[in-house]
Amino acid sequence: MNLPATGLPGRIRDVVAVDGDADAIEFRRSWRTWGQLADTVAQSAALVERPGDEVGLLLRNHPVSVGLLLGVLRAGGCVVTINPARGRDRTREDIAALDLPVLAGDPMDLADLVPDGANATTAGVTELGATFAIAPGPGNASGRAARAQGRGTAVRMLTSGTTGPPKRVDLTYRTLERVLAGAKHYESNRDDSVRLRRGVAVVNSPLVHLGGLFRVLQCVSDGRSFCLLEKFSVEDWVDAVRRHRPATASLVPTALRMVLEADVDPADLASLRSVVSGTAPLDPEDADAFTAKYGIPVLITYAATEFGGSVAGWNLEDHHAFWQAKRGSVGRAHAGCQLRVVDPGSGQPVGAGVEGLLEVKARQLEGDSWVRTTDLARLDADGFLWILGRADQAIIRGGFKVRPDDIRTALERHPAVRGAAVASRHDRRLGAVPVAVVELRRGVAPLTSAELLAYASTVLARYELPAALHVVDDIPRTESGKIDQVALAALLEAQPTPER
Repeated sequence: MNLPATGLPGRIRDVVAVDGDADAIEFRRSWRTWGQLADTVAQSAALVERPGDEVGLLLRNHPVSVGLLLGVLRAGGCVVTINPARGRDRTREDIAALDLPVLAGDPMDLADLVPDGANATTAGVTELGATFAIAPGPGNASGRAARAQGRGTAVRMLTSGTTGPPKRVDLTYRTLERVLAGAKHYESNRDDSVRLRRGVAVVNSPLVHLGGLFRVLQCVSDGRSFCLLEKFSVEDWVDAVRRHRPATASLVPTALRMVLEADVDPADLASLRSVVSGTAPLDPEDADAFTAKYGIPVLITYAATEFGGSVAGWNLEDHHAFWQAKRGSVGRAHAGCQLRVVDPGSGQPVGAGVEGLLEVKARQLEGDSWVRTTDLARLDADGFLWILGRADQAIIRGGFKVRPDDIRTALERHPAVRGAAVASRHDRRLGAVPVAVVELRRGVAPLTSAELLAYASTVLARYELPAALHVVDDIPRTESGKIDQVALAALLEAQPTPER
């Protein structure tokens, strides 16, 4: 087949060929070279017969998954991400619904999750420390390839499923290329030549999540080696930062709180000039506590899978100048992005400081139109954005509108609370009521539901107070650290508490 020679496919081809003996990926404290990665890229590119072919990839944080991902993109194919960690039944249902012509991944995953996966063909790839296998799927390759090629789709990304069942969002090659180019705007050295760069990045987000996928593509596009963590743990993350001394790192709010609570020597994190945090709301109190403890500014970002990455956020210059006055904001629009807030009914822009629905116009998106989100937001006169919650999650309790994020924030202000989550429950009299779960910080004295509700009542109106509150060991979260609302609903249903 004729492989694409330009854009992201061409960039992958050129970078992996620069120096085959140089280190590319550190995994479990062992290095794999760019040459070993290039071999896997070449073998997995063969899965794509023609540009646009859809290939289902069962992705885990492993160098072989990186090779599979890059190989399909190198060939101009369409990566359909599949998360084998979601559980056998849900993953099997997902695979059946996708109806793909071919799937690839870890041989054990295919044997367990794919019909006839036990007969999958194992590719002879051992250079990256493991093999991958290929299994035929039930889908018709030609029709699906034509559709994907017509859209220029690079990745059909599985969202986290925080508000319902996960869905897929199509990210085009053009979108990914523009997001990668936009990220260079924030680097001091914007040299875009094809070469290997100094320094080692740390990738701790899952590859099946946009944060992990984008970080890997950014590293490869830049020619930067990276330490790939199989999953996040404070010990492994701190070890990677201490050894590789990156200037910046990413932590989702859950991970940031874990590092904040841990007894980490600030000297181990001394290389970090900033920590970037996104994917879920972060309490500014936690951001300030992190900075006070470790001396590292926390730069909050706002992103969505549909945008291919972040469209707003803080940078160091703004943080130094505005943080105290704008605490709680997710920052200002990135270069090439525009933000506005509109009235939900009329669709007309509202004034500074007025609540409404957020709309985004971003350079990386196809077309030049405003894209409406479901996020309630406000913009101030200086362009700083506040996310106030999701319009589609509002709970109407006896005619009063209740925002789950307001309840969550109030509960998380308690010094003993590590995290909180809120869901809606049907009520015959009021229509719907909020119910909550709370996860306490490790080592604190136990708190009762009544004590937590009494604390929240000092901040919330009576109609905002949860009708039921349950203290749990761990709040269900997705791999990206977001609250898993589907699992949360199941938890609340299995452990009901009496209404107030």
